[in-house]
Amino acid sequence: MDGARGPIRYPFDSPPAPGEAVELAEGVLWLRQPLPMKLDHVNVYALDDGDGWTLVDTGFSTRKSRAIWETALAGPLKGKPVRRVIVTHHHPDHVGLAGWFQQQGAELVTTRTAWLFARMLQLDVQDRPAPETVDYWRSCGMAPAILDQRMNERPFNFADMVWPMPLGFTRIRQGDTIRAGGRDWDVHVGNGHAPEHATLWSRDCTLVLAGDQILPSISSNLGVYATEPQADPVADWLESCERLSGLGREDHLVLGGHKLPFTGLPSRMRQLVDNHHGALDRLAAHLAQPHTAAECFAPLFKRSIGDAEYGLALVEAMAHCLHLWHEGRATRTRREDGAWLWQAT
Repeated sequence: MDGARGPIRYPFDSPPAPGEAVELAEGVLWLRQPLPMKLDHVNVYALDDGDGWTLVDTGFSTRKSRAIWETALAGPLKGKPVRRVIVTHHHPDHVGLAGWFQQQGAELVTTRTAWLFARMLQLDVQDRPAPETVDYWRSCGMAPAILDQRMNERPFNFADMVWPMPLGFTRIRQGDTIRAGGRDWDVHVGNGHAPEHATLWSRDCTLVLAGDQILPSISSNLGVYATEPQADPVADWLESCERLSGLGREDHLVLGGHKLPFTGLPSRMRQLVDNHHGALDRLAAHLAQPHTAAECFAPLFKRSIGDAEYGLALVEAMAHCLHLWHEGRATRTRREDGAWLWQAT
């Protein structure tokens, strides 16, 4: 749900090849790990601490990803050990190999909420979707054919893509400062895409390690799930964007979890806020007549949604309907099949 234009600039136009690295600044390397989905990569970063490395995020836990890390460790990381892994948030493409590095002696550093979510989800392995999940899909108005298919297949399990995590971590929180790569980094926490998502802002240069809280050209998914079916991640996201906007400078080089490093952060933060306000206004107009969340893709995304994007689109549509409801801009009523029908007030 995005497409950034305007004063956004990309100083590095080519990403690193698997197992290779691009030096973005002295002691700061950019690497990539592949993802088996439409968004086919995640950016990870290595900060040179002299006698070892601090990594920021890790990629999925797959045989291919581990082999790429082995190549990188022997190549651009010069055979020095990984002593610390900073995980920006709990999603599996970011925390997937944290436990693998921990078992080799690395310290895990993340927010408390990110660690708790990762540990909890790793233990929740299912052969078929839980009844609460199926009921939630029905409440979203999931297409009957897709619902029937998903009820009868093994769901995505967090543990499928996340290496077992040993007990223990080091907590970071809003307002902390952490030393890595010869720099002091201020920790600023965002929400919406993931709870208690850490971003790191260098005091010594223009670098910002943003994870998925600030991305160029795409907007981070804001989803509501069966775990908290009345959540309002859109409100959390808008609050975070407004607050983090006060930190942004034009010369900041933003190192996000996906796509390319970019400058023009103040403009990008305005785009991220305006993007969702525009989507909410389009949704409110669409809800002049009652609709389920699954019937709201067109006004929200302004493009066709394929099978690969359907699940993420559904939970994001639900999030935006819920935001209007929480704000008093929409009402909801239960249909006989369990789906919520949303209508603008």
